[in-house]
Amino acid sequence: MKNAPFHMSLPCLSISKTEDFYVNVIGAELGRHSSRWLDINLFGNQITFTKAGIFNFTFKTYKFEDTVLPSFHFGVIVDESTWNNLHAKLTKSEYELTTEVVFLKDKIGEHKSFFIQDPNGHMVEFKCFKKPKEMFLS
Repeated sequence: MKNAPFHMSLPCLSISKTEDFYVNVIGAELGRHSSRWLDINLFGNQITFTKAGIFNFTFKTYKFEDTVLPSFHFGVIVDESTWNNLHAKLTKSEYELTTEVVFLKDKIGEHKSFFIQDPNGHMVEFKCFKKPKEMFLS
């Protein structure tokens, strides 16, 4: 199947804080927007944030290998150079990086990941595969 950009729509509590986080902290591009919603171009993928009230995810975590991870998260798979640059940039931001780990060490699908929480409570994962061709192998 040919790669195609994905679209995802998520609730947000503050349009301005969401825009600031994704554009100024992460470095994504602002797309179409209004006072009630905005589109973010995250590595060629469209994430729409819509102003909403308080929302609640009831099943917060799961375990993979020996690491507890957020059940509800989205992420981007990037090359190692981009991952290292983002990691260095975001480490210096006011936002805390969580769950920095290498998964499947010395196995098919080995990858490193870190998570950061946006102002709406959404967990965003940045992932880099040691061998990109193993992304879907097991």
